Amino acid sequence: MALSFFDQFMSPVFLGIPLIVLALILPWFLLSNAPSRWLKNRASALQNGAIANFTHQMFSPVNRAGHKWALLLTSLMAFLFTLNVLGLLPHTFTPTTQLSLNMAMATPLWLATVIIGMRNQPTHALAHLLPEGTPVLLIPVLIIIETISLLIRPLALGVRLTANLTAGHLLIQLIATASFVLTPLMPAVAVSTTILLLMLTLLEVAVAMIQAYVFVLLLCLYLQENV
Repeated sequence: MALSFFDQFMSPVFLGIPLIVLALILPWFLLSNAPSRWLKNRASALQNGAIANFTHQMFSPVNRAGHKWALLLTSLMAFLFTLNVLGLLPHTFTPTTQLSLNMAMATPLWLATVIIGMRNQPTHALAHLLPEGTPVLLIPVLIIIETISLLIRPLALGVRLTANLTAGHLLIQLIATASFVLTPLMPAVAVSTTILLLMLTLLEVAVAMIQAYVFVLLLCLYLQENV
């Protein structure tokens, strides 16, 4: 059976059970808990320090009312970071390459920020739909444009994460296939292609971390507008 390059992005199923469930549960077992003894190990100290710095940097511009979201968004950051990086290992599946999963995470969180804004400060939330000093003739057009831009935010969140990870994974597979094909034909070119593959893999690790950060950062910006 001929396989396509895009088959790696299909959700695998074993005995009728979608393995995406196991892929979503696995990251939580890899995060270490704080030990009960006084002296902590290096891994736990590094993890706690990174999470504390991230939370402080992310929520410093947010009002105090939005600090209630710190635990949720920090956990989401760690979850996405682990999923994206684990997906770079051989013979693994990256759940965040599925648009349905990314939309399922982006839509409720975006909608929650909108509902909070409409509930706590409806005037301020609706004011974003019409910039100050707009000419009267442009008011209906700008309201429609701003409403569309507001409603398209969850789609942009999900598509951005999906497209960046899918493109990186596909490019790695293409270059790896070229390296295998060129090895018996042109060994020198195959070696240079392999070096390029290693560099691209390092870049993809950075992309995996950055995309998790950008996803949560945009949610923080949406929250900042509504609290």
